[in-house]
Amino acid sequence: QVQLVESGGGLVQAGDSLRLSCAASGQTLYTMGWFRQAPGKEREFVAGISRSGGSTYYAEFGKGRFTISRDNAKNTMFLQMNSLKLEDTAAYYCAASSLWAIVTTPSAADFGSWGQGTQVTVSS
Repeated sequence: QVQLVESGGGLVQAGDSLRLSCAASGQTLYTMGWFRQAPGKEREFVAGISRSGGSTYYAEFGKGRFTISRDNAKNTMFLQMNSLKLEDTAAYYCAASSLWAIVTTPSAADFGSWGQGTQVTVSS
C-alpha cells in the first residue's frame, strides 16, 4: 500500500507555470499518474509515468505544456505545468497503479491509491 500527498497547487494567471508534487510513502514502486477533476465534471487523466521514469504518457491537452517526472530516491513525483489556461482549473490528484501498462489512456479505475488532491485555479 502507498500513501500519497499532493502539494504545489494555487491561484495563478493564464500563461503562468506551476509545479505540483506528490510525496509517496509506504510501498512506492508503482506506476504513477496525475488526474484532475473540475466541478461538475468527471475525473480525467492528465499524465502518467512508469516505475523507472523512463516511460511517460500524456493526455492530448497536456502534450507540449505539461511534463511529468519522478525522483525515486525521494519518493516524489512532479507535474510541471506551463502556459496554463483557464480550462486547466481543477483539483489535481496523484495516483498509483499496479495495473496500468502505459500504452493506452487509463481510467481512474486502473489506479488503486489516491492522494487528497491539490487545487489549481487559473484566472484571466
